Amino acid sequence: MPEQPDSIFMFILKEFKEFAIKGNVIDMAVGIIIGTAFGKIVNSLVSDVIMPPIGLVLNNVDFSSLYINLSGKPYASLAEAQTAGAPTINYGLFLNASINFAIIAFVVFLLIKQINRLKKNGSKDDNKTVKCPHCFSSISKKATRCPNCTSHIQLQPSPISPKK
Repeated sequence: MPEQPDSIFMFILKEFKEFAIKGNVIDMAVGIIIGTAFGKIVNSLVSDVIMPPIGLVLNNVDFSSLYINLSGKPYASLAEAQTAGAPTINYGLFLNASINFAIIAFVVFLLIKQINRLKKNGSKDDNKTVKCPHCFSSISKKATRCPNCTSHIQLQPSPISPKK
């Protein structure tokens, strides 16, 4: 007998609720929010702190206003050309976005490098695990059966040095 539309909806709603409250989804949402805020900070850093001194060194150039006008009509600024609907290539904005990307990529690289370093230092139980000879997953040295492939594991006797 086919299910009623209400019960299908309730089933889907229940399944969605279980999915939404999983830790990974919430962690991802927090990461996206923090990433958005971080992107705004980097954008401000590039456009308000990094680019003005570079523009000053290059004869007071404002990179965000650099563009190529494709219409053939002269315009005093990028804003004026955009208001008029003129086609433009905004290479100054592209340059700012490229610098934003480079800074964010560098910070993410440093973050991942630090996380990997902490993982190496934090995993002190590496010497308490062995590889399963059947499925090659890491298992406890004390295990008699692999939790992944359920194969029986023969315990290897520890080498005892003979007493002299």
